[in-house]
Amino acid sequence: MVDLSDLRALPLPLLYVGATAIFLLAVSTLRLIGNSLPSKAPPVFEGLPFIGGIMKFASGPMKLMADGHERFGEVFTVPVLHKNFTFLLGPHVSGHFFKANDDEMSQKEVYEFNVPTFGKGVVFDVDHKVRAEQFKFFAEALKSAKLKLYVPHFVQEAQDYFAKWGDEGEVDFAKTFSELIILTASRTLMGREVRESMFNKVADLFHDLDMGMLPISVIFPYLPIPAHWNRDRARKELASIFSRIIQARRDSNTKEDDILQSFIDSRYEKVYGGRYLNDAEITGMLIATLFAGQHTSSITSAWTGLTMIRDKAAWAAAEEEQRAVVQRRGEELSIDALNDMEVLGRNMTESLRLFPPLIMLLRAAKAPFAVTDSAGKTFVIPKGHVVATSPAFAHRLPHVFRNPDEFDPERFVPPREEDKAAPFSFIGFGGGRHGCMGSNFAILQIKSIWSVLLRNFEFELVDPFPEQDFESMVVGPKPCRVRYRRRKLAI
Repeated sequence: MVDLSDLRALPLPLLYVGATAIFLLAVSTLRLIGNSLPSKAPPVFEGLPFIGGIMKFASGPMKLMADGHERFGEVFTVPVLHKNFTFLLGPHVSGHFFKANDDEMSQKEVYEFNVPTFGKGVVFDVDHKVRAEQFKFFAEALKSAKLKLYVPHFVQEAQDYFAKWGDEGEVDFAKTFSELIILTASRTLMGREVRESMFNKVADLFHDLDMGMLPISVIFPYLPIPAHWNRDRARKELASIFSRIIQARRDSNTKEDDILQSFIDSRYEKVYGGRYLNDAEITGMLIATLFAGQHTSSITSAWTGLTMIRDKAAWAAAEEEQRAVVQRRGEELSIDALNDMEVLGRNMTESLRLFPPLIMLLRAAKAPFAVTDSAGKTFVIPKGHVVATSPAFAHRLPHVFRNPDEFDPERFVPPREEDKAAPFSFIGFGGGRHGCMGSNFAILQIKSIWSVLLRNFEFELVDPFPEQDFESMVVGPKPCRVRYRRRKLAI
Protein backbone atom coordinates (compact mmCIF):
# COMPACT_ATOMS: atom_id res chain seq x y z
CA MET A 1 0.00 0.00 0.00
CA VAL A 2 1.29 3.49 -0.95
CA ASP A 3 1.89 5.93 1.86
CA LEU A 4 0.55 9.19 0.41
CA SER A 5 2.40 11.18 3.03
CA ASP A 6 5.61 10.35 1.17
CA LEU A 7 4.46 12.52 -1.72
CA ARG A 8 4.86 15.64 0.41
CA ALA A 9 8.59 15.05 0.40
CA LEU A 10 8.83 15.20 -3.41
CA PRO A 11 9.80 18.45 -5.19
CA LEU A 12 6.74 20.28 -6.58
CA PRO A 13 7.89 20.19 -10.27
CA LEU A 14 8.39 16.46 -10.00
CA LEU A 15 4.86 16.10 -8.66
CA TYR A 16 3.54 18.02 -11.68
CA VAL A 17 5.51 15.83 -14.08
CA GLY A 18 4.29 12.69 -12.39
CA ALA A 19 0.68 13.85 -12.34
CA THR A 20 0.86 14.83 -16.00
CA ALA A 21 2.36 11.47 -16.95
CA ILE A 22 -0.36 9.62 -15.04
CA PHE A 23 -3.04 11.76 -16.70
CA LEU A 24 -1.67 11.18 -20.19
CA LEU A 25 -1.37 7.47 -19.53
CA ALA A 26 -4.97 7.40 -18.34
CA VAL A 27 -6.18 9.26 -21.42
CA SER A 28 -4.23 6.95 -23.72
CA THR A 29 -5.59 3.89 -21.95
CA LEU A 30 -9.16 5.15 -22.16
CA ARG A 31 -8.65 5.89 -25.86
CA LEU A 32 -7.40 2.34 -26.49
CA ILE A 33 -10.28 0.88 -24.52
CA GLY A 34 -12.77 3.08 -26.35
CA ASN A 35 -11.46 1.98 -29.73
CA SER A 36 -11.75 -1.67 -28.76
CA LEU A 37 -15.33 -1.45 -27.45
CA PRO A 38 -18.37 -1.77 -29.72
CA SER A 39 -19.31 1.78 -30.73
CA LYS A 40 -21.01 3.72 -33.48
CA ALA A 41 -18.44 6.53 -33.23
CA PRO A 42 -15.44 6.42 -35.57
CA PRO A 43 -12.25 5.04 -33.97
CA VAL A 44 -9.83 7.73 -32.82
CA PHE A 45 -6.38 7.80 -34.41
CA GLU A 46 -4.24 10.02 -32.24
CA GLY A 47 -1.33 8.31 -30.49
CA LEU A 48 0.01 10.72 -27.90
CA PRO A 49 -2.91 12.57 -26.32
CA PHE A 50 -3.40 16.20 -27.37
CA ILE A 51 -0.32 16.42 -29.60
CA GLY A 52 -0.59 13.13 -31.49
CA GLY A 53 -3.06 14.44 -34.06
CA ILE A 54 -0.89 17.47 -34.80
CA MET A 55 2.14 15.23 -35.23
CA LYS A 56 0.24 12.96 -37.62
CA PHE A 57 -0.83 15.88 -39.81
CA ALA A 58 2.73 17.19 -39.70
CA SER A 59 3.94 13.87 -41.16
CA GLY A 60 1.90 14.60 -44.28
CA PRO A 61 -1.70 13.82 -45.25
CA MET A 62 -0.84 10.80 -47.40
CA LYS A 63 1.09 9.07 -44.62
CA LEU A 64 -1.63 9.97 -42.12
CA MET A 65 -4.32 8.42 -44.34
CA ALA A 66 -2.22 5.35 -45.17
CA ASP A 67 -1.50 4.68 -41.49
CA GLY A 68 -5.07 5.36 -40.41
CA HIS A 69 -6.54 3.20 -43.17
CA GLU A 70 -4.20 0.32 -42.39
CA ARG A 71 -5.11 0.42 -38.72
CA PHE A 72 -8.80 1.32 -38.74
CA GLY A 73 -10.13 1.03 -42.29
CA GLU A 74 -12.18 3.53 -44.25
CA VAL A 75 -13.42 5.67 -41.34
CA PHE A 76 -11.42 7.20 -38.48
CA THR A 77 -11.09 10.46 -36.55
CA VAL A 78 -7.94 12.49 -35.88
CA PRO A 79 -8.23 15.08 -33.08
CA VAL A 80 -6.29 18.31 -33.76
CA LEU A 81 -6.42 20.92 -30.99
CA HIS A 82 -10.11 21.78 -30.57
CA LYS A 83 -11.24 20.15 -33.85
CA ASN A 84 -11.93 16.57 -34.88
CA PHE A 85 -11.08 15.56 -38.44
CA THR A 86 -12.99 12.48 -39.59
CA PHE A 87 -11.71 10.76 -42.73
CA LEU A 88 -14.05 8.96 -45.12
CA LEU A 89 -11.85 7.05 -47.57
CA GLY A 90 -13.43 5.40 -50.57
CA PRO A 91 -16.79 5.36 -52.36
CA HIS A 92 -18.60 3.20 -49.82
CA VAL A 93 -18.37 5.85 -47.11
CA SER A 94 -18.23 9.14 -49.02
CA GLY A 95 -21.75 9.28 -50.50
CA HIS A 96 -23.17 11.65 -47.89
CA PHE A 97 -20.09 13.85 -48.19
CA PHE A 98 -20.91 14.54 -51.84
CA LYS A 99 -24.72 14.35 -51.84
CA ALA A 100 -25.65 16.29 -48.69
CA ASN A 101 -26.88 19.87 -48.96
CA ASP A 102 -25.17 22.87 -47.33
CA ASP A 103 -27.40 22.67 -44.27
CA GLU A 104 -25.94 19.21 -43.59
CA MET A 105 -22.40 19.41 -44.95
CA SER A 106 -21.02 22.92 -45.34
CA GLN A 107 -18.06 24.21 -47.32
CA LYS A 108 -18.09 27.72 -45.86
CA GLU A 109 -16.53 27.00 -42.46
CA VAL A 110 -13.58 25.04 -43.83
CA TYR A 111 -12.76 27.28 -46.79
CA GLU A 112 -13.17 30.73 -45.24
CA PHE A 113 -9.40 31.17 -45.44
CA ASN A 114 -9.98 32.02 -49.13
CA VAL A 115 -11.92 35.20 -48.31
CA PRO A 116 -8.89 37.57 -48.32
CA THR A 117 -7.98 36.27 -51.79
CA PHE A 118 -11.42 36.00 -53.40
CA GLY A 119 -12.82 39.05 -51.61
CA LYS A 120 -15.82 39.97 -49.52
CA GLY A 121 -19.33 39.19 -50.69
CA VAL A 122 -18.57 36.14 -52.81
CA VAL A 123 -18.39 32.34 -52.50
CA PHE A 124 -17.20 31.56 -48.95
CA ASP A 125 -18.06 34.99 -47.50
CA VAL A 126 -21.81 34.62 -48.09
CA ASP A 127 -24.55 32.32 -46.85
CA HIS A 128 -25.51 29.28 -48.85
CA LYS A 129 -28.53 30.95 -50.52
CA VAL A 130 -26.38 33.69 -52.03
CA ARG A 131 -23.62 31.19 -52.85
CA ALA A 132 -26.12 28.97 -54.66
CA GLU A 133 -27.09 31.87 -56.93
CA GLN A 134 -23.45 32.76 -57.54
CA PHE A 135 -22.71 29.15 -58.47
CA LYS A 136 -25.52 29.42 -61.04
CA PHE A 137 -23.63 32.33 -62.60
CA PHE A 138 -20.54 30.10 -62.84
CA ALA A 139 -22.65 27.36 -64.44
CA GLU A 140 -24.15 29.80 -66.96
CA ALA A 141 -20.67 31.02 -67.96
CA LEU A 142 -19.55 27.44 -68.52
CA LYS A 143 -22.55 25.95 -70.36
CA SER A 144 -22.07 24.23 -73.72
CA ALA A 145 -23.02 27.19 -75.89
CA LYS A 146 -20.36 29.33 -74.20
CA LEU A 147 -17.73 26.58 -74.31
CA LYS A 148 -18.09 26.45 -78.08
CA LEU A 149 -16.98 30.09 -78.18
CA TYR A 150 -13.98 29.48 -75.91
CA VAL A 151 -12.46 26.57 -77.86
CA PRO A 152 -10.99 28.69 -80.71
CA HIS A 153 -9.22 30.80 -78.08
CA PHE A 154 -7.77 27.69 -76.40
CA VAL A 155 -6.46 26.49 -79.75
CA GLN A 156 -5.08 29.86 -80.85
CA GLU A 157 -3.22 30.44 -77.59
CA ALA A 158 -1.71 26.94 -77.76
CA GLN A 159 -0.66 27.34 -81.39
CA ASP A 160 0.90 30.74 -80.73
CA TYR A 161 2.73 29.52 -77.64
CA PHE A 162 4.24 26.41 -79.25
CA ALA A 163 5.09 28.28 -82.45
CA LYS A 164 7.83 29.97 -80.40
CA TRP A 165 9.51 26.62 -79.69
CA GLY A 166 12.45 25.65 -81.87
CA ASP A 167 12.80 22.47 -83.90
CA GLU A 168 14.04 20.71 -80.77
CA GLY A 169 14.82 21.51 -77.16
CA GLU A 170 14.09 20.73 -73.52
CA VAL A 171 11.27 22.00 -71.32
CA ASP A 172 9.77 21.40 -67.90
CA PHE A 173 6.09 20.57 -68.41
CA ALA A 174 5.04 22.02 -65.03
CA LYS A 175 6.43 25.43 -66.00
CA THR A 176 5.25 25.18 -69.61
CA PHE A 177 1.64 24.46 -68.83
CA SER A 178 1.49 26.92 -65.95
CA GLU A 179 2.44 29.66 -68.42
CA LEU A 180 0.05 28.47 -71.12
CA ILE A 181 -2.98 27.98 -68.87
CA ILE A 182 -2.77 31.54 -67.58
CA LEU A 183 -2.65 32.72 -71.22
CA THR A 184 -5.80 30.80 -72.16
CA ALA A 185 -7.47 31.99 -68.95
CA SER A 186 -6.59 35.62 -69.63
CA ARG A 187 -8.49 35.50 -72.94
CA THR A 188 -11.47 33.32 -72.07
CA LEU A 189 -11.89 34.36 -68.44
CA MET A 190 -10.50 37.84 -67.85
CA GLY A 191 -11.19 39.16 -71.32
CA ARG A 192 -9.74 40.53 -74.53
CA GLU A 193 -8.66 43.78 -72.87
CA VAL A 194 -6.42 41.96 -70.39
CA ARG A 195 -4.95 39.62 -72.99
CA GLU A 196 -4.18 42.35 -75.51
CA SER A 197 -3.12 45.27 -73.32
CA MET A 198 -2.22 44.34 -69.78
CA PHE A 199 -1.51 40.62 -69.58
CA ASN A 200 1.92 40.93 -67.92
CA LYS A 201 0.63 43.34 -65.27
CA VAL A 202 -2.40 41.20 -64.42
CA ALA A 203 -0.35 37.98 -64.48
CA ASP A 204 2.10 39.51 -61.98
CA LEU A 205 -0.75 40.54 -59.69
CA PHE A 206 -2.28 37.05 -59.83
CA HIS A 207 1.16 35.65 -59.01
CA ASP A 208 1.25 37.80 -55.85
CA LEU A 209 -2.24 36.56 -54.97
CA ASP A 210 -1.08 33.00 -55.48
CA MET A 211 2.03 33.49 -53.33
CA GLY A 212 -0.23 34.79 -50.56
CA MET A 213 -1.86 31.37 -50.25
CA LEU A 214 0.49 29.57 -47.85
CA PRO A 215 -0.13 26.60 -45.53
CA ILE A 216 -0.14 29.06 -42.60
CA SER A 217 -2.84 31.04 -44.45
CA VAL A 218 -5.28 28.19 -43.91
CA ILE A 219 -5.07 28.69 -40.14
CA PHE A 220 -4.23 32.41 -39.95
CA PRO A 221 -5.42 34.06 -43.21
CA TYR A 222 -4.94 37.57 -41.84
CA LEU A 223 -1.54 37.05 -40.24
CA PRO A 224 0.55 40.23 -40.79
CA ILE A 225 3.33 38.79 -42.95
CA PRO A 226 4.84 40.07 -46.25
CA ALA A 227 3.12 37.41 -48.37
CA HIS A 228 -0.28 38.52 -47.05
CA TRP A 229 0.54 42.21 -47.49
CA ASN A 230 1.48 41.56 -51.12
CA ARG A 231 -1.70 39.51 -51.55
CA ASP A 232 -3.88 42.31 -50.24
CA ARG A 233 -2.14 44.94 -52.39
CA ALA A 234 -2.53 42.77 -55.50
CA ARG A 235 -6.19 42.12 -54.72
CA LYS A 236 -6.84 45.87 -54.47
CA GLU A 237 -5.04 46.61 -57.76
CA LEU A 238 -6.93 43.84 -59.59
CA ALA A 239 -10.23 45.24 -58.35
CA SER A 240 -9.28 48.63 -59.76
CA ILE A 241 -8.26 47.18 -63.15
CA PHE A 242 -11.41 45.14 -63.58
CA SER A 243 -13.65 48.01 -62.48
CA ARG A 244 -12.23 50.11 -65.31
CA ILE A 245 -12.76 47.31 -67.85
CA ILE A 246 -16.31 46.66 -66.63
CA GLN A 247 -17.20 50.35 -66.77
CA ALA A 248 -15.75 50.72 -70.27
CA ARG A 249 -17.82 47.79 -71.52
CA ARG A 250 -20.97 49.19 -69.94
CA ASP A 251 -20.37 52.66 -71.36
CA SER A 252 -19.77 51.34 -74.88
CA ASN A 253 -22.39 48.58 -74.64
CA THR A 254 -19.66 46.14 -75.79
CA LYS A 255 -20.39 42.41 -75.56
CA GLU A 256 -17.44 40.00 -75.55
CA ASP A 257 -17.37 36.18 -75.68
CA ASP A 258 -15.71 35.59 -72.30
CA ILE A 259 -16.59 34.69 -68.72
CA LEU A 260 -16.14 38.28 -67.56
CA GLN A 261 -19.01 39.30 -69.87
CA SER A 262 -21.15 36.49 -68.54
CA PHE A 263 -20.67 37.80 -64.99
CA ILE A 264 -21.39 41.39 -66.08
CA ASP A 265 -24.71 40.22 -67.55
CA SER A 266 -25.68 38.13 -64.50
CA ARG A 267 -28.33 39.22 -62.02
CA TYR A 268 -29.66 37.64 -58.84
CA GLU A 269 -33.10 36.06 -58.92
CA LYS A 270 -33.91 35.23 -55.29
CA VAL A 271 -31.69 37.55 -53.24
CA TYR A 272 -30.58 41.18 -53.23
CA GLY A 273 -33.76 42.34 -54.95
CA GLY A 274 -32.78 40.88 -58.30
CA ARG A 275 -29.92 43.33 -58.91
CA TYR A 276 -26.95 42.79 -61.22
CA LEU A 277 -23.56 41.80 -59.81
CA ASN A 278 -21.52 44.79 -58.68
CA ASP A 279 -17.88 45.35 -59.69
CA ALA A 280 -16.49 43.88 -56.44
CA GLU A 281 -18.53 40.69 -56.84
CA ILE A 282 -17.51 40.31 -60.49
CA THR A 283 -13.83 40.70 -59.59
CA GLY A 284 -14.15 38.22 -56.74
CA MET A 285 -15.84 35.64 -58.93
CA LEU A 286 -13.22 36.06 -61.65
CA ILE A 287 -10.47 35.45 -59.10
CA ALA A 288 -12.29 32.47 -57.63
CA THR A 289 -12.79 30.97 -61.10
CA LEU A 290 -9.12 31.38 -61.99
CA PHE A 291 -7.94 29.89 -58.70
CA ALA A 292 -10.32 26.96 -59.12
CA GLY A 293 -8.89 26.06 -62.49
CA GLN A 294 -5.41 27.45 -63.08
CA HIS A 295 -3.31 25.04 -61.02
CA THR A 296 -5.55 22.01 -61.49
CA SER A 297 -5.61 22.40 -65.29
CA SER A 298 -1.88 23.08 -65.65
CA ILE A 299 -0.98 20.17 -63.37
CA THR A 300 -3.36 17.76 -65.14
CA SER A 301 -1.96 18.88 -68.51
CA ALA A 302 1.56 18.10 -67.28
CA TRP A 303 0.70 14.66 -65.86
CA THR A 304 -1.29 13.76 -69.00
CA GLY A 305 1.78 14.38 -71.12
CA LEU A 306 4.23 12.72 -68.76
CA THR A 307 2.16 9.54 -68.44
CA MET A 308 1.56 9.29 -72.20
CA ILE A 309 5.26 9.77 -72.96
CA ARG A 310 6.18 7.07 -70.46
CA ASP A 311 3.52 4.69 -71.77
CA LYS A 312 4.34 4.25 -75.46
CA ALA A 313 1.10 2.38 -76.16
CA ALA A 314 -0.97 5.22 -74.74
CA TRP A 315 0.96 7.75 -76.81
CA ALA A 316 0.60 5.70 -80.00
CA ALA A 317 -3.15 5.33 -79.43
CA ALA A 318 -3.53 9.08 -78.92
CA GLU A 319 -1.51 9.78 -82.09
CA GLU A 320 -3.64 7.38 -84.12
CA GLU A 321 -6.79 9.01 -82.79
CA GLN A 322 -5.56 12.42 -83.98
CA ARG A 323 -5.05 11.03 -87.47
CA ALA A 324 -8.54 9.54 -87.45
CA VAL A 325 -10.12 12.80 -86.27
CA VAL A 326 -8.27 14.81 -88.94
CA GLN A 327 -9.43 12.36 -91.61
CA ARG A 328 -13.02 12.50 -90.37
CA ARG A 329 -13.40 16.19 -89.49
CA GLY A 330 -10.49 17.99 -91.11
CA GLU A 331 -7.69 19.88 -89.38
CA GLU A 332 -9.88 22.31 -87.46
CA LEU A 333 -9.90 21.70 -83.71
CA SER A 334 -13.58 22.40 -83.16
CA ILE A 335 -15.55 21.46 -80.06
CA ASP A 336 -17.02 18.51 -82.01
CA ALA A 337 -13.54 17.30 -82.96
CA LEU A 338 -12.37 17.56 -79.36
CA ASN A 339 -15.43 15.70 -78.10
CA ASP A 340 -14.57 12.86 -80.51
CA MET A 341 -11.19 12.32 -78.79
CA GLU A 342 -12.14 9.54 -76.39
CA VAL A 343 -8.63 8.03 -76.21
CA LEU A 344 -7.06 11.36 -75.25
CA GLY A 345 -9.88 11.87 -72.77
CA ARG A 346 -9.25 8.51 -71.11
CA ASN A 347 -5.52 9.19 -70.92
CA MET A 348 -6.27 12.47 -69.20
CA THR A 349 -8.79 10.87 -66.82
CA GLU A 350 -6.37 8.11 -65.85
CA SER A 351 -3.64 10.71 -65.22
CA LEU A 352 -6.07 12.60 -63.02
CA ARG A 353 -6.97 9.41 -61.17
CA LEU A 354 -3.33 8.67 -60.38
CA PHE A 355 -2.21 12.25 -59.75
CA PRO A 356 -5.11 14.44 -58.60
CA PRO A 357 -3.94 17.96 -57.75
CA LEU A 358 -6.17 18.19 -54.66
CA ILE A 359 -5.19 15.77 -51.90
CA MET A 360 -8.16 16.40 -49.61
CA LEU A 361 -11.68 17.78 -49.91
CA LEU A 362 -13.26 19.14 -46.73
CA ARG A 363 -16.73 19.81 -45.30
CA ALA A 364 -18.08 20.77 -41.88
CA ALA A 365 -20.73 18.40 -40.52
CA LYS A 366 -23.73 20.52 -39.50
CA ALA A 367 -25.69 17.47 -38.36
CA PRO A 368 -24.74 13.90 -37.38
CA PHE A 369 -24.90 11.26 -40.12
CA ALA A 370 -24.22 7.56 -40.57
CA VAL A 371 -21.94 5.78 -43.04
CA THR A 372 -21.43 2.08 -43.72
CA ASP A 373 -18.03 0.86 -44.91
CA SER A 374 -17.30 -1.88 -47.45
CA ALA A 375 -17.17 -4.47 -44.64
CA GLY A 376 -20.72 -3.58 -43.56
CA LYS A 377 -19.78 -1.71 -40.36
CA THR A 378 -21.77 1.43 -39.60
CA PHE A 379 -20.39 4.58 -37.97
CA VAL A 380 -22.11 7.78 -36.86
CA ILE A 381 -20.13 10.96 -37.50
CA PRO A 382 -21.00 13.61 -34.91
CA LYS A 383 -22.10 17.16 -35.62
CA GLY A 384 -19.20 19.59 -35.60
CA HIS A 385 -16.56 17.28 -37.09
CA VAL A 386 -14.51 18.46 -40.05
CA VAL A 387 -15.05 15.69 -42.60
CA ALA A 388 -12.36 14.89 -45.16
CA THR A 389 -12.22 12.67 -48.20
CA SER A 390 -9.28 12.22 -50.52
CA PRO A 391 -9.15 11.70 -54.30
CA ALA A 392 -5.44 10.89 -54.03
CA PHE A 393 -6.02 8.08 -51.54
CA ALA A 394 -9.42 6.80 -52.71
CA HIS A 395 -8.25 6.48 -56.32
CA ARG A 396 -5.63 3.92 -55.28
CA LEU A 397 -7.81 1.59 -53.25
CA PRO A 398 -7.42 -1.95 -54.69
CA HIS A 399 -11.02 -2.91 -53.94
CA VAL A 400 -12.15 -0.01 -56.16
CA PHE A 401 -9.59 0.02 -59.00
CA ARG A 402 -7.79 -3.08 -60.27
CA ASN A 403 -4.00 -2.72 -60.01
CA PRO A 404 -4.57 0.86 -58.85
CA ASP A 405 -0.94 2.02 -59.12
CA GLU A 406 -0.74 1.16 -62.83
CA PHE A 407 -1.51 3.61 -65.64
CA ASP A 408 -4.34 1.85 -67.47
CA PRO A 409 -6.73 4.11 -69.42
CA GLU A 410 -8.67 1.06 -70.59
CA ARG A 411 -10.13 0.68 -67.09
CA PHE A 412 -12.75 3.28 -68.12
CA VAL A 413 -13.89 1.36 -71.24
CA PRO A 414 -16.98 -0.90 -71.15
CA PRO A 415 -17.45 -3.48 -69.86
CA ARG A 416 -14.82 -2.71 -67.19
CA GLU A 417 -15.87 0.88 -66.34
CA GLU A 418 -14.23 0.64 -62.93
CA ASP A 419 -15.12 4.25 -62.19
CA LYS A 420 -18.82 3.39 -62.34
CA ALA A 421 -18.79 0.25 -60.19
CA ALA A 422 -19.83 2.38 -57.21
CA PRO A 423 -20.93 6.03 -57.05
CA PHE A 424 -18.05 8.44 -56.39
CA SER A 425 -15.33 5.93 -57.25
CA PHE A 426 -13.65 8.54 -59.46
CA ILE A 427 -13.61 11.97 -57.80
CA GLY A 428 -10.94 13.76 -59.80
CA PHE A 429 -13.49 16.53 -60.39
CA GLY A 430 -15.19 16.10 -57.02
CA GLY A 431 -18.78 14.98 -57.27
CA GLY A 432 -22.36 15.44 -56.18
CA ARG A 433 -23.72 18.86 -55.27
CA HIS A 434 -20.33 20.53 -55.38
CA GLY A 435 -18.74 18.72 -58.29
CA CYS A 436 -16.43 20.85 -60.39
CA MET A 437 -18.58 23.04 -62.64
CA GLY A 438 -15.54 23.78 -64.75
CA SER A 439 -14.78 20.16 -65.62
CA ASN A 440 -15.97 20.43 -69.24
CA PHE A 441 -14.06 23.71 -69.63
CA ALA A 442 -10.90 22.02 -68.30
CA ILE A 443 -11.32 18.92 -70.47
CA LEU A 444 -11.69 21.00 -73.65
CA GLN A 445 -8.80 23.24 -72.62
CA ILE A 446 -6.44 20.29 -72.02
CA LYS A 447 -7.59 18.41 -75.12
CA SER A 448 -6.98 21.53 -77.22
CA ILE A 449 -3.44 21.90 -75.90
CA TRP A 450 -2.52 18.25 -76.28
CA SER A 451 -4.07 17.99 -79.74
CA VAL A 452 -1.77 20.79 -80.89
CA LEU A 453 1.20 19.02 -79.30
CA LEU A 454 0.38 15.52 -80.57
CA ARG A 455 -0.01 16.80 -84.12
CA ASN A 456 3.23 18.79 -84.15
CA PHE A 457 5.79 17.27 -81.76
CA GLU A 458 7.41 14.08 -80.50
CA PHE A 459 8.66 13.82 -76.91
CA GLU A 460 10.90 11.78 -74.64
CA LEU A 461 11.72 12.01 -70.95
CA VAL A 462 15.20 13.31 -70.13
CA ASP A 463 14.86 12.76 -66.38
CA PRO A 464 13.27 9.79 -64.60
CA PHE A 465 9.49 9.95 -64.29
CA PRO A 466 8.89 12.54 -61.54
CA GLU A 467 7.46 12.09 -58.07
CA GLN A 468 4.61 14.22 -56.77
CA ASP A 469 5.55 17.42 -54.98
CA PHE A 470 3.60 17.10 -51.75
CA GLU A 471 5.18 20.31 -50.41
CA SER A 472 2.81 22.38 -52.56
CA MET A 473 -0.73 23.45 -51.65
CA VAL A 474 -1.87 21.98 -54.99
CA VAL A 475 0.15 18.87 -55.78
CA GLY A 476 1.94 18.66 -59.13
CA PRO A 477 5.01 16.87 -60.47
CA LYS A 478 8.49 17.68 -59.28
CA PRO A 479 10.72 19.23 -61.97
CA CYS A 480 11.26 16.87 -64.91
CA ARG A 481 12.97 17.71 -68.18
CA VAL A 482 11.29 16.61 -71.39
CA ARG A 483 12.95 16.73 -74.82
CA TYR A 484 10.79 17.76 -77.77
CA ARG A 485 11.30 17.49 -81.52
CA ARG A 486 9.08 19.21 -84.03
CA ARG A 487 7.56 16.85 -86.61
CA LYS A 488 8.67 17.43 -90.18
CA LEU A 489 5.09 16.78 -91.25
CA ALA A 490 2.28 17.52 -88.83
CA ILE A 491 -0.42 14.91 -88.33
